[in-house]
Amino acid sequence: MSVAVVVEENLSLWLVDDVPARLFYAGERWTVTDTPTRLRESVWSVDPDDRPAARGLYGWRFQATNAAGDCFVFDVHGEQDDWRVHRAYC
Repeated sequence: MSVAVVVEENLSLWLVDDVPARLFYAGERWTVTDTPTRLRESVWSVDPDDRPAARGLYGWRFQATNAAGDCFVFDVHGEQDDWRVHRAYC
């Protein structure tokens, strides 16, 4: 059974070629272990004068695994100068 947890916490996210590769979250290092999927805003919610939002990249969904072998699916989204975990699924 999958459980979604809304967390809204900051994280450190490392990108390789603009794609998530690893993160530091909740005091642990995580490695992205699948192909990340771009999450996009609805076209109805984007202000056309807001250039960063107009590009359509809202965030990422990806699976990541820590050193203990725990595996989660993370939904992360970018803000001004940082990233936040919006949801984590186990």
